[in-house]
Amino acid sequence: MRPFKLIGFLAAASLIAAACGQSGEAPAEQAAPQEESKPLVLVAGATGGTGSLVVAELIEQGYPVRAFVRDAAKAAERLGADVEAVVGDLRDPASIAATLDGVNVVINAAGSGVPAADDNMPEHVDFEGARNLADAAAAAGVGHYVLVSSMGATQDDHQLNRLFNNILIWKRKGEEAVAASGIPYTIIRPGGLNDGPGNEQTVIFEQGDLPGLEKAISRADVARVTVAAVKEEDARNKVFEIYARDGEPQTGFSGEFAALGGS
Repeated sequence: MRPFKLIGFLAAASLIAAACGQSGEAPAEQAAPQEESKPLVLVAGATGGTGSLVVAELIEQGYPVRAFVRDAAKAAERLGADVEAVVGDLRDPASIAATLDGVNVVINAAGSGVPAADDNMPEHVDFEGARNLADAAAAAGVGHYVLVSSMGATQDDHQLNRLFNNILIWKRKGEEAVAASGIPYTIIRPGGLNDGPGNEQTVIFEQGDLPGLEKAISRADVARVTVAAVKEEDARNKVFEIYARDGEPQTGFSGEFAALGGS
């Protein structure tokens, strides 16, 4: 090769390397896109039968979780020492605000006991507690409130109201307080709860709160729907009932959320 041709070749190679941002090296591979970070979720009623399964499902799905509990020792026993637990009481508004730092989603799975002690009546937990959490969450700028309520909440003559201090009426009042808070919300009304295994039946979504005492669902499936609602935009500002029946379990609920009417 003649000298001037060699010089020209080297100059061209230098220009190509400069254009690549390297000195004679191949272009670097682009970094893989990072997975979008998930929001911090506060779970009220986290040590209860449904709430503890919600916490476990959130952790399984990779969400950072903060458990809002009344008893730290019970939280450690039920949830494990690795779950962040903050002590407070939904009946005490002053105890709620400090738990919401950095929280973008709240899930309220708390409910009054059956039968309830005087200070744990449905009026105080299912209504006032839901309202107190909604007010505090609105003030803190929380982006989404998911409330686990109950099928039958609109039926004033339901037998559970006669048996348990108007529990469903107070749950409905809690729903109304959440909807009036201005926070995007999802209100889930499961049928009769049981402790059977989840992900073994088809979860049915309905609206209209039609009577149906035979409609039941496992707490584990309620937890699956609750956590799925956190990430689905189509679950927002909707109220619906869920129960399970024999059939193939869904792998997700995007279609079910999309088919629901807004409230």
